[in-house]
Amino acid sequence: MNVYISGSSGLIGSALRENLESDGHRVTALPRTYEKAIDFSGVNVVVHLAGESIAEGRWSAAKKQRIMQSRVGGTKQLCMQLASNPRKPSLFISASAIGFYGDRNSEVLDENSQIGEGFLSEVCSKWEEASLPAAKTGIRTVNLRTGMVLSTKGGALNKMLPPFRFGGGGMLGSGEQYMSWISLDDTVKSIRFIMENQSLAGPVNLVSPNPVTNLEFTKTLGKVLKRPTIMPLPAFAARLLFGEMADALLLSSARVIPKKLVEANYKFKHDTLQSALEDILK
Repeated sequence: MNVYISGSSGLIGSALRENLESDGHRVTALPRTYEKAIDFSGVNVVVHLAGESIAEGRWSAAKKQRIMQSRVGGTKQLCMQLASNPRKPSLFISASAIGFYGDRNSEVLDENSQIGEGFLSEVCSKWEEASLPAAKTGIRTVNLRTGMVLSTKGGALNKMLPPFRFGGGGMLGSGEQYMSWISLDDTVKSIRFIMENQSLAGPVNLVSPNPVTNLEFTKTLGKVLKRPTIMPLPAFAARLLFGEMADALLLSSARVIPKKLVEANYKFKHDTLQSALEDILK
């Protein structure tokens, strides 16, 4: 295959690129801006992962504007080029996130669940809508609603590890909020599965089949690290430290399941949190 990837230096993009190249596929990194014409001749798949980090820094008005523009504006530009190009790839995979569902307590959420409320829900909705020009021209288009990707190379787990390793970890807020996670290995493996499975289109939840509460996550991580987890971060303290981002990323609850992947017979490498953490932290 000949694959174009935007955001190829990020956590998912770099792992996907390495995986594809190890199997002999040709991978080209796309730029983060798309004003200049891109030649899609001979390209089989375009994977669009670029976007402003949502977890770096507090959410000022300017930061929120960059988050929205980098995802929605960039996707629109890229998809307009895909739609107008005479030689189109057969598949367009565009990043999204489970932020689409918002804060939903213990409600079980799949790809048919309605959109939630809040800034991240709005971003994800507009982000996915921006991919429509590609889909309308007949390109199979998949929106990856990705959960928390577990890896020591980046992301949330990488930031959690230092305090947990020193016995300073603990639950966030009430600990009752659900965390929908997926290992980096399964993230890459499931994207490869989507490339090969023609039946998958539209939103696809990239999460494990077993979401856990924050309290369960905390206890499991402490167990794998053999460290106590007795230093909770109350909700008010999280809001003082992180502002609006605390409610959207740390305290909100999304119990998301990968219905489409399961129905397509995708086999998870890590279907339980303990097995994932033991493998990642071995």
